[in-house]
Amino acid sequence: MTFQDNHLNRRQFLNQLGMVTAASFVAESALAAAKPWFTISLAEFSLAGSLFSGKLKNMDFPAKAKNEFGISAVEYVSMFWQDKAKDQAYLSELKQRTADLGVTNVLIMVDNEGDLGANDAAKRQQAVENHYKWIEAAKFLGCHSIRVNMTGDGTPEELMKAGVEGYGKLVEFGEKAGIGVIIENHINVSTNPDWLVSLLKQVKNPYAGSLPDFGNFTEREKPKVMTMEGFMNAKILNDFDKYEGVKKLMPFAKGVSAKTHKFDANGNCTDVDFEKMMPIVKANLPNSFKGYIGIEYEGGVMKMMGSKENYLDEDAGIKATKALLEKALLS
Repeated sequence: MTFQDNHLNRRQFLNQLGMVTAASFVAESALAAAKPWFTISLAEFSLAGSLFSGKLKNMDFPAKAKNEFGISAVEYVSMFWQDKAKDQAYLSELKQRTADLGVTNVLIMVDNEGDLGANDAAKRQQAVENHYKWIEAAKFLGCHSIRVNMTGDGTPEELMKAGVEGYGKLVEFGEKAGIGVIIENHINVSTNPDWLVSLLKQVKNPYAGSLPDFGNFTEREKPKVMTMEGFMNAKILNDFDKYEGVKKLMPFAKGVSAKTHKFDANGNCTDVDFEKMMPIVKANLPNSFKGYIGIEYEGGVMKMMGSKENYLDEDAGIKATKALLEKALLS
């Protein structure tokens, strides 16, 4: 082989190597561009009517999410398996079922475990300890967080002081377990985004955070009973702008709840303008965001409660919300 031949072969090799490297770079760039900016999960409360009536059990929820809606990530609600948080056999079966299905356990929404902002120190501490079992269950199942409510007594200022102490203690317990403890804008003063942001800033722990909900920016008096009916009958005190509220809560978000109730003939949610809301979520994603936006359709349970308004049934409402989120994934 002459020097010239060798030189040409070497040059050809380098050119080919350059083309391969360039092709690899293009492929990686295309893959990165194709990666969705969030994954759709299903909040169990979307099926509350079926769960309350006994038609569906918590143990069967992941299979319904996967097999009927094509959703491979689930968000549990504690009230549908309230007595099972420390039942190791139950937890093991649930974990095995989700593993077999290829379903990710995202979080547990915890209700009815006491007021983390109670003025009475003993009641506040009891509420903190009541949540421990759910943090332990979340860790066993592979969830990233539990969602808690920020409820208590007194003025917003009194609730803030007690909440920083009570919620702060629970977050410290979560930190030891590697589990986030996040607050949803959900009940009484926590629906005020400025108040909730102030609380999170004062707790100042990476395991604290928010779960912005598209629909819960109406402040009501504390419900006399923690049921949907009790909640809806509570007196309205304030209404906050949902779009501004989500924008304010997103810097602390570990997840997002895409709350829906009604849809028009074109499949658009009439309660929330998704074409306005989803860009707000996308533009304000923090590093703490775990990657999941959960469908939380409430029309089905409203229909079950006897509402005469035009709500879709549970399955149709979940599918309609999923379609809106899938559209947002393409934006």
